[in-house]
Amino acid sequence: MHRRPSNLLPRALAGTMLLPGGAAAAKEPPPDPARGWDHLWNEMLLDITIIGVAFAAMTIYFMIRYRRRSPEQEGDPPQLSRLAVVGWAIIPAFVFMADDFFLAAKSWELWQDYRSVPTDRLEVRLESVMWSWNYTYPNGVKTYNELRVPAGKPVMLRMTSKDVVHSHFIPDFRVKEDSMPGRITYLWFHPKEPGEHVVTCAEYCGLLHSRMAGKVIVMPPDEFQKWYQREAARLAQADTQQKG
Repeated sequence: MHRRPSNLLPRALAGTMLLPGGAAAAKEPPPDPARGWDHLWNEMLLDITIIGVAFAAMTIYFMIRYRRRSPEQEGDPPQLSRLAVVGWAIIPAFVFMADDFFLAAKSWELWQDYRSVPTDRLEVRLESVMWSWNYTYPNGVKTYNELRVPAGKPVMLRMTSKDVVHSHFIPDFRVKEDSMPGRITYLWFHPKEPGEHVVTCAEYCGLLHSRMAGKVIVMPPDEFQKWYQREAARLAQADTQQKG
Protein backbone atom coordinates (compact mmCIF):
# COMPACT_ATOMS: atom_id res chain seq x y z
CA MET A 1 0.00 0.00 0.00
CA HIS A 2 1.39 3.45 -0.95
CA ARG A 3 2.08 5.92 1.81
CA ARG A 4 0.28 9.22 1.74
CA PRO A 5 2.46 11.94 0.18
CA SER A 6 1.58 14.35 2.99
CA ASN A 7 3.40 12.05 5.43
CA LEU A 8 6.58 12.09 3.38
CA LEU A 9 6.94 15.76 2.42
CA PRO A 10 6.21 19.09 4.05
CA ARG A 11 2.98 20.61 2.83
CA ALA A 12 4.67 23.32 0.83
CA LEU A 13 6.95 20.84 -0.94
CA ALA A 14 4.07 18.45 -1.61
CA GLY A 15 2.14 21.33 -3.13
CA THR A 16 4.79 21.76 -5.83
CA MET A 17 5.89 18.17 -6.47
CA LEU A 18 2.45 16.95 -7.51
CA LEU A 19 1.51 19.87 -9.71
CA PRO A 20 1.78 19.97 -13.51
CA GLY A 21 5.26 20.98 -14.51
CA GLY A 22 6.88 19.26 -11.49
CA ALA A 23 10.14 17.34 -11.63
CA ALA A 24 8.52 13.99 -12.34
CA ALA A 25 7.35 13.67 -15.92
CA ALA A 26 6.02 10.62 -17.68
CA LYS A 27 8.13 9.48 -20.61
CA GLU A 28 5.09 8.07 -22.36
CA PRO A 29 1.46 9.14 -22.14
CA PRO A 30 -0.41 6.80 -19.79
CA PRO A 31 -3.20 4.62 -21.19
CA ASP A 32 -6.67 6.08 -21.07
CA PRO A 33 -9.05 3.54 -19.48
CA ALA A 34 -12.10 5.56 -20.54
CA ARG A 35 -11.10 5.32 -24.19
CA GLY A 36 -10.36 1.60 -23.80
CA TRP A 37 -13.75 1.08 -22.13
CA ASP A 38 -15.56 2.78 -25.01
CA HIS A 39 -13.62 0.73 -27.57
CA LEU A 40 -14.39 -2.55 -25.80
CA TRP A 41 -18.07 -1.62 -25.40
CA ASN A 42 -18.39 -0.80 -29.11
CA GLU A 43 -16.64 -4.04 -29.99
CA MET A 44 -19.03 -6.06 -27.84
CA LEU A 45 -22.03 -4.34 -29.42
CA LEU A 46 -20.63 -5.07 -32.88
CA ASP A 47 -20.10 -8.76 -32.04
CA ILE A 48 -23.58 -9.10 -30.53
CA THR A 49 -25.11 -7.42 -33.60
CA ILE A 50 -23.26 -9.72 -36.02
CA ILE A 51 -24.24 -12.84 -34.06
CA GLY A 52 -27.85 -11.66 -33.76
CA VAL A 53 -28.12 -10.92 -37.49
CA ALA A 54 -26.57 -14.30 -38.34
CA PHE A 55 -29.01 -16.17 -36.11
CA ALA A 56 -31.97 -14.16 -37.45
CA ALA A 57 -30.93 -14.85 -41.05
CA MET A 58 -30.56 -18.59 -40.40
CA THR A 59 -33.92 -18.71 -38.62
CA ILE A 60 -35.70 -16.95 -41.48
CA TYR A 61 -34.00 -19.23 -44.02
CA PHE A 62 -35.05 -22.41 -42.17
CA MET A 63 -38.61 -21.10 -41.71
CA ILE A 64 -38.93 -20.54 -45.45
CA ARG A 65 -36.93 -23.53 -46.66
CA TYR A 66 -38.64 -26.11 -44.44
CA ARG A 67 -42.09 -24.58 -44.07
CA ARG A 68 -45.16 -26.76 -44.30
CA ARG A 69 -46.61 -26.32 -47.79
CA SER A 70 -49.87 -28.29 -47.34
CA PRO A 71 -51.97 -29.63 -44.43
CA GLU A 72 -51.22 -33.21 -45.50
CA GLN A 73 -47.48 -32.74 -45.67
CA GLU A 74 -45.44 -34.78 -43.20
CA GLY A 75 -42.00 -33.95 -41.95
CA ASP A 76 -39.12 -35.42 -43.91
CA PRO A 77 -35.89 -34.01 -42.44
CA PRO A 78 -32.72 -34.44 -44.50
CA GLN A 79 -30.29 -37.05 -43.29
CA LEU A 80 -26.87 -35.59 -42.45
CA SER A 81 -23.63 -37.48 -42.51
CA ARG A 82 -21.65 -37.90 -39.30
CA LEU A 83 -19.12 -35.38 -40.56
CA ALA A 84 -21.88 -32.83 -41.22
CA VAL A 85 -23.39 -33.41 -37.77
CA VAL A 86 -20.03 -32.89 -36.09
CA GLY A 87 -19.32 -29.84 -38.25
CA TRP A 88 -22.63 -28.15 -37.45
CA ALA A 89 -21.96 -28.69 -33.74
CA ILE A 90 -18.24 -27.91 -33.52
CA ILE A 91 -17.71 -25.05 -35.97
CA PRO A 92 -20.33 -22.65 -34.52
CA ALA A 93 -19.21 -23.49 -30.98
CA PHE A 94 -15.60 -22.81 -31.93
CA VAL A 95 -16.49 -19.47 -33.54
CA PHE A 96 -18.51 -18.30 -30.51
CA MET A 97 -15.90 -19.47 -28.00
CA ALA A 98 -13.10 -17.80 -29.95
CA ASP A 99 -15.05 -14.54 -29.84
CA ASP A 100 -15.69 -14.97 -26.10
CA PHE A 101 -12.00 -15.63 -25.38
CA PHE A 102 -11.02 -12.59 -27.45
CA LEU A 103 -13.38 -10.31 -25.55
CA ALA A 104 -12.25 -11.81 -22.24
CA ALA A 105 -8.61 -11.09 -23.13
CA LYS A 106 -9.47 -7.50 -24.08
CA SER A 107 -11.41 -7.12 -20.83
CA TRP A 108 -8.43 -8.36 -18.81
CA GLU A 109 -6.13 -5.95 -20.65
CA LEU A 110 -8.50 -3.07 -19.84
CA TRP A 111 -8.72 -4.18 -16.20
CA GLN A 112 -4.92 -3.99 -15.97
CA ASP A 113 -5.06 -0.40 -17.23
CA TYR A 114 -7.61 0.44 -14.53
CA ARG A 115 -5.39 -1.12 -11.84
CA SER A 116 -2.04 0.30 -13.07
CA VAL A 117 -1.82 3.86 -11.78
CA PRO A 118 0.67 6.18 -13.52
CA THR A 119 3.54 7.28 -11.28
CA ASP A 120 3.22 10.91 -12.39
CA ARG A 121 -0.15 11.71 -10.85
CA LEU A 122 -2.07 13.92 -8.48
CA GLU A 123 -3.12 11.79 -5.51
CA VAL A 124 -6.10 12.88 -3.43
CA ARG A 125 -7.56 11.19 -0.35
CA LEU A 126 -11.32 10.66 -0.28
CA GLU A 127 -13.47 9.92 2.74
CA SER A 128 -17.04 8.99 1.89
CA VAL A 129 -19.68 9.78 4.49
CA MET A 130 -23.47 10.03 4.57
CA TRP A 131 -23.99 11.91 2.34
CA SER A 132 -20.99 13.71 0.90
CA TRP A 133 -17.58 13.24 -0.69
CA ASN A 134 -14.74 14.70 1.40
CA TYR A 135 -11.50 15.26 -0.54
CA THR A 136 -8.09 16.02 0.99
CA TYR A 137 -5.20 17.21 -1.18
CA PRO A 138 -1.50 16.53 -0.49
CA ASN A 139 -1.07 20.06 0.94
CA GLY A 140 -3.91 19.53 3.44
CA VAL A 141 -6.60 21.50 1.59
CA LYS A 142 -10.05 19.97 1.97
CA THR A 143 -13.04 20.25 -0.35
CA TYR A 144 -16.52 18.79 -0.12
CA ASN A 145 -18.46 17.39 -3.08
CA GLU A 146 -16.12 19.24 -5.41
CA LEU A 147 -12.91 17.77 -6.78
CA ARG A 148 -10.72 20.24 -8.66
CA VAL A 149 -8.02 18.68 -10.87
CA PRO A 150 -5.63 19.88 -13.59
CA ALA A 151 -6.26 18.96 -17.20
CA GLY A 152 -3.75 16.60 -18.74
CA LYS A 153 -2.62 14.94 -15.49
CA PRO A 154 -3.77 11.54 -14.17
CA VAL A 155 -5.64 11.73 -10.88
CA MET A 156 -5.75 8.98 -8.26
CA LEU A 157 -8.28 8.80 -5.44
CA ARG A 158 -7.25 6.80 -2.38
CA MET A 159 -10.59 6.08 -0.76
CA THR A 160 -12.17 4.94 2.48
CA SER A 161 -15.56 5.38 4.14
CA LYS A 162 -16.54 6.72 7.54
CA ASP A 163 -19.82 4.80 7.84
CA VAL A 164 -21.22 2.49 5.15
CA VAL A 165 -20.29 1.29 1.68
CA HIS A 166 -20.43 3.98 -1.00
CA SER A 167 -19.45 3.82 -4.65
CA HIS A 168 -17.65 6.76 -6.25
CA PHE A 169 -18.88 6.91 -9.84
CA ILE A 170 -17.72 9.39 -12.51
CA PRO A 171 -19.67 8.39 -15.64
CA ASP A 172 -17.76 10.64 -18.06
CA PHE A 173 -14.47 8.97 -17.13
CA ARG A 174 -15.92 5.43 -16.99
CA VAL A 175 -14.66 4.81 -13.46
CA LYS A 176 -16.50 3.43 -10.43
CA GLU A 177 -15.10 1.95 -7.25
CA ASP A 178 -16.51 1.17 -3.81
CA SER A 179 -15.27 2.92 -0.68
CA MET A 180 -15.86 1.07 2.57
CA PRO A 181 -15.08 1.34 6.28
CA GLY A 182 -11.80 -0.15 7.45
CA ARG A 183 -10.41 -0.63 3.96
CA ILE A 184 -8.51 1.53 1.47
CA THR A 185 -9.47 1.27 -2.19
CA TYR A 186 -8.47 3.38 -5.16
CA LEU A 187 -9.39 4.49 -8.64
CA TRP A 188 -7.75 6.73 -11.20
CA PHE A 189 -8.80 8.66 -14.26
CA HIS A 190 -7.15 10.89 -16.82
CA PRO A 191 -8.92 14.23 -17.43
CA LYS A 192 -7.90 15.64 -20.79
CA GLU A 193 -9.86 18.85 -21.28
CA PRO A 194 -11.22 21.53 -18.90
CA GLY A 195 -14.85 21.08 -17.95
CA GLU A 196 -17.24 19.81 -15.28
CA HIS A 197 -18.28 16.20 -14.72
CA VAL A 198 -20.90 14.65 -12.47
CA VAL A 199 -19.95 12.48 -9.49
CA THR A 200 -22.62 10.26 -7.98
CA CYS A 201 -22.92 7.36 -5.57
CA ALA A 202 -23.69 4.07 -7.32
CA GLU A 203 -24.25 2.02 -4.14
CA TYR A 204 -27.42 2.46 -2.07
CA CYS A 205 -26.22 4.04 1.18
CA GLY A 206 -29.33 5.32 2.96
CA LEU A 207 -32.32 7.59 2.68
CA LEU A 208 -30.44 10.45 0.97
CA HIS A 209 -28.50 8.21 -1.40
CA SER A 210 -29.98 9.91 -4.47
CA ARG A 211 -28.69 13.29 -3.25
CA MET A 212 -25.12 12.12 -2.70
CA ALA A 213 -23.70 13.88 -5.73
CA GLY A 214 -20.78 16.11 -6.50
CA LYS A 215 -18.67 17.21 -9.42
CA VAL A 216 -15.19 17.03 -10.86
CA ILE A 217 -13.95 20.39 -12.11
CA VAL A 218 -11.13 19.99 -14.61
CA MET A 219 -9.14 23.22 -14.80
CA PRO A 220 -6.35 24.45 -17.07
CA PRO A 221 -3.03 23.58 -15.37
CA ASP A 222 -2.03 27.19 -14.64
CA GLU A 223 -5.44 28.03 -13.16
CA PHE A 224 -5.36 24.89 -11.03
CA GLN A 225 -1.90 25.73 -9.72
CA LYS A 226 -3.03 29.22 -8.73
CA TRP A 227 -6.08 27.81 -6.94
CA TYR A 228 -3.99 25.10 -5.29
CA GLN A 229 -1.41 27.55 -3.93
CA ARG A 230 -4.08 30.07 -2.86
CA GLU A 231 -5.96 27.45 -0.87
CA ALA A 232 -2.70 26.23 0.69
CA ALA A 233 -1.90 29.81 1.77
CA ARG A 234 -5.37 30.18 3.32
CA LEU A 235 -4.92 26.93 5.19
CA ALA A 236 -1.51 28.01 6.51
CA GLN A 237 -2.94 31.38 7.59
CA ALA A 238 -5.81 29.68 9.39
CA ASP A 239 -3.38 27.36 11.19
CA THR A 240 -1.25 30.32 12.25
CA GLN A 241 -4.25 32.22 13.59
CA GLN A 242 -5.47 29.16 15.46
CA LYS A 243 -2.09 28.60 17.11
CA GLY A 244 -1.77 32.30 17.92
